[in-house]
Amino acid sequence: MPLVTTGELVTRAAAQHSAVAAFNVITLEHIEAVIAGAESAEAPVVLQVSENAVTFRYGRLLPLARAAVAAAERAAVPVALHLDHVQSDELLRQAPGAGFSSVMYDAARLPYVQNLAATRAAADWAHAQGLWIEAELGQIGGKDGQPALDAHAPGARTDPVQARAFVADCGVDALAVAIGSAHAMTTRTAALDHDRLERLAATLDVPLVLHGSSGLPDAELTAAVSGGIAKVNIGTALNIAMTGAIRTYLAAHPEAVDSRKYLSVGREAMGRAVAGIIGTLTSA
Repeated sequence: MPLVTTGELVTRAAAQHSAVAAFNVITLEHIEAVIAGAESAEAPVVLQVSENAVTFRYGRLLPLARAAVAAAERAAVPVALHLDHVQSDELLRQAPGAGFSSVMYDAARLPYVQNLAATRAAADWAHAQGLWIEAELGQIGGKDGQPALDAHAPGARTDPVQARAFVADCGVDALAVAIGSAHAMTTRTAALDHDRLERLAATLDVPLVLHGSSGLPDAELTAAVSGGIAKVNIGTALNIAMTGAIRTYLAAHPEAVDSRKYLSVGREAMGRAVAGIIGTLTSA
């Protein structure tokens, strides 16, 4: 079916007090696995391409983006395409022509005033192009070699009052909040600040996004959705599933050289992970 927009999926999820799953993809196998898992769960899904993934692909956005568009258009469930963790204005400006309906502009590494100014400029440009835009406030951590979030670090968590002013002043459509998760976690041991989430949900009138969701156990994921999270980002969980399946296959078949054999095993493992995560979110 035709691509849908991220804004449409997230806005609908927020209105229904549910959440849409958004998976970061790196290879064609990731794309195919995410769509297969979403079809198995009979649920809409967001395919996300991060700036890091673009860097990995020799700095070229279009090859992976066009593969994602082609696969999404043949999916049996609604699929949206989102450009994630964009820090480069040059990359931001490639989004509309590459099939993306939304971007996450990431200036959270900057002090508040600079984050606000950069995000406001990005939002103005994005809205002029018809793009839905997400931003981040707080320190989620764990990305690009950053240390994992220190739950007790001053200023690490998103402040509800500051968040309300930030959203009003920069005009973004959704906000990624720092409430205890961290990027690139390989264990599911993170615990969220649910009191803070409750205050954020009561204070803000835009959908809330949870990054670093691979590190959360099922109970924390469902509680996050019940607490007001409308978009849940997952990346590392797919890489864990793929890498683990390939390692197991190659250990059992040391003679294997045909990459299709082990990549198919990895793709199937990612598909199962996608279906399982979506099932957990919908159970909320």
